[in-house]
Formats: sequence, C-alpha cells, structure tokens
Amino acid sequence: MNAHRRQLISLAHPVYFSLLASVAAGIINTVWVSRLGGPAVAAVAVATNAENVLLGVALVFASGTTVLVAHARGARDPAAVRAAVRGGWALCAVVTPLVAVGGFLLRAPLSRLVLGGDGGPALPLAVAYFAISMPGTAVFFVQNLVDGLLKGAGDTKTPLRLALLANGLILVADPLFIHLYGVRGAAASTVLCRCAALAVGLVALRRNALLRTAARVPAGVSRGVALRRTLRTGLPMSVDFTVRQAGTLGLVAVVARLGVTAVAAYAIAYKVMYVATMAFYAVRQAASIHTAHTRGEGRDQRRAIGRQAVAVSGSVGVVAVLLLAGTAPWIMAAFGAGPAVAHEGVLFLRCVGPYLLLMAGFIALGGVFEGSGGAPVLLRVTVLGTAVQLPLAYALSGLGLPGVCLALALAMAVQCAAVGAVLRRRAWRQEEEPAVSLVRAA
Repeated sequence: MNAHRRQLISLAHPVYFSLLASVAAGIINTVWVSRLGGPAVAAVAVATNAENVLLGVALVFASGTTVLVAHARGARDPAAVRAAVRGGWALCAVVTPLVAVGGFLLRAPLSRLVLGGDGGPALPLAVAYFAISMPGTAVFFVQNLVDGLLKGAGDTKTPLRLALLANGLILVADPLFIHLYGVRGAAASTVLCRCAALAVGLVALRRNALLRTAARVPAGVSRGVALRRTLRTGLPMSVDFTVRQAGTLGLVAVVARLGVTAVAAYAIAYKVMYVATMAFYAVRQAASIHTAHTRGEGRDQRRAIGRQAVAVSGSVGVVAVLLLAGTAPWIMAAFGAGPAVAHEGVLFLRCVGPYLLLMAGFIALGGVFEGSGGAPVLLRVTVLGTAVQLPLAYALSGLGLPGVCLALALAMAVQCAAVGAVLRRRAWRQEEEPAVSLVRAA
C-alpha cells in the first residue's frame, strides 16, 4: 500500500469515529427528551443544531492550531510547536468568553430566532436549555482545542477515546438528569460529561511527548504574533464550514416549497448521508495534518497526498452510494417513515449518488489546500459553489427531490472544476519556474 495512503487511513479512521460519536450526543439527548413531549424535543433539537454553528467558531482556533502544530512537528522545531500551542490557547481565551457570556445573555432572542416566530411552548424550554449549554460552550471550545493540539501532534486516537468517553457518560447520565430536571437536565448532563472527558484530555496533553518537550523551550514569538498566526490559518477553515452550514439551511427552505412530506424525507435522508460525508471530512482532516507535516519537513508532497486522499475518499463514496441505493427502503423503514415519506426518501437516496461521489473528491482534496496554506482559495470555491447551489435548487425544485439532487451535483461539479483550474494553474507555474531560472542564468 502507498505510504501516503497508509498514513491517511491511519489518521482518518479515528477522526471518523470521533465525528460519529459527537453526533451521537445530540441523538442520545433527543431520544431521552422525547419522553417529555413535542415542545421539549423541538427545544433540544434546535439547541443542539445551534452547536453546529458554534463548531464553526471553534474551528478558528482548533483547526488553525492543528495545522500549525503539524507543520512545526514536521520541521522538528519545538519553539514553533510552543508558539502554535500558545497561539491556540490565546485565541481560544479571546473567543470563548465572547460566545459563552454573549450566548447566555442573549439566550431568549436566540431561542426565538432558532424556533421561528414566537416559539410557542418550546420557547421557555429552549431558553432554559441555553441557560446551561451556553456557559458550557467554554468546555466544548476547550475540548475542541485539546483535540486540535493532539491531532497536530499526530495523535488522532486520543480524541476518539475522549469522544467515546464523553458520549458513554452521557448515555448513562441522561436518563437520570432528564428525569430529575427535564430539559435543563439534558443540558447539564452534556456539560458535566464533557467536563469529565476534558479533564482526561488535559492529562493526555501533559503526557504527550512532543507537547511536553515544546513546553520547556521559549516560543520565539510573542503571544500576540502567535495568536494572529492561528487566526490567519484557522479563519478561512471556520468561514468555509459556516458557509456550508448556511447553504444546508438554505436548501431546507427550498425543499420546504415541496411540502411537509418532502421536508421529512429530506431530513431523514440527509442524516443518513452523514455516515458517508463524515468519512470524507475525516479524510480531509487527515490530509490537512499529513500535508502540513510533510511541508514542515521541507518536502512538497501535495500532489501525491491529494491523489491518495481522493482515492481513499472516493472509494468510501462508491461504497456509500451503492449501499444507500440498495438499502434505501430498509433505511426509511427503520426511521418509521410512512409510505409517502419513505417513497420520497428512497428516491432522494437513489438520486444523490453523483453528488456524493463528486463531494468525496472535493472535500478530501480540500485537506491538502488547508494543510499547505491554501484555505483562502478553498473558501472562495466554497462560496462560489453555495452561490450556484441555492438558485439551481430553486430552479430545479419543480422536479421534486430528484431536481434538488441534480442541483447539488451540478453545484459540486462547479466546485470540482474550479479546484481543478487552480491546480492546473499552479502546476503550470511550477513548470515555468525552472525555465525562467535558466533564462535568467543565461
């Protein structure tokens, strides 16, 4: 097996299961809260969905730190590792209070925003949930930074263990806390279990050989300079994620034009697709870490890593497309969908294949851009794709969910073509540089 492929798989598979474990927390909460009635389910569902937006904020310091630590690790530069660590903690310390305190103070208007209208009976429940979960954002953010530091140091297995620990504790604690305190108990259970996992994560940081060695040397740059480096590296990744989330929310509004049945089918099918798309993002993280590490070593392996990332992610995509198409009726039945919803959901899962295959390559290749400082370019491509996706979906929604699938595939094809053009232009420049040098020498 190719060395790059072996490294990508080694880094990616713990990340994948860690991402799945993170989604499980919201699912576990929803299952137990469902015993409290519809308004409670709505309140917890929208509150946990708001965490996806907060994850985009956390990527500013978490992903930025991962790339900088991985690059410094490749360069075998403990001072640069120390600077990257300091920058990550400094930026986290600036962002976290703004979000945690601001979210707590604005919990009522935030609840109205995510619930829409006056919020009905779910409004006070969402406010109660946010009253605990927003201060708990501090734990969520620090845990993301701890995971980012460990991943940058080449350890993607410990973040997986921490995610499994947190969600295992939530599975045990949720029934008790929800029984005693209702919706507030769901929030408290999540925060407290994450606190326990964070304590273990901080111990893991202290035991990591690379980070322990770096802690003993001077950083070489001021804390402010380190913070700006982290911000400059992580901000494009954060905005990229946020733009994609906004595009997904916008797509729900387009699907809503097709009626309640289509919305229900789309919601179920999209959750099922996470099993595949998270694998693509796991490969993306692995490619980002591996690219930054090899560049730190002074080796430009972007092309080779990109090929292997696309091959690994594409293989997963092919398997996912075949499984989703073949098992779509059983999937919809497992979610208890009625005949009309099941029909629409099966149709969507069987039409979404081209989009998933294109997405597999694009998302995986994005890790090479992020690991080599090309995240701003990737962000521009994402904005372009989202700008194309929503009007196309609106125009093709007359064809039903198959039209939405076609719009997704066409928008992703545009993004793939844009990235391909960037790669060809960079390859041409690399070929021209030796010729220019020869002309100058002559």
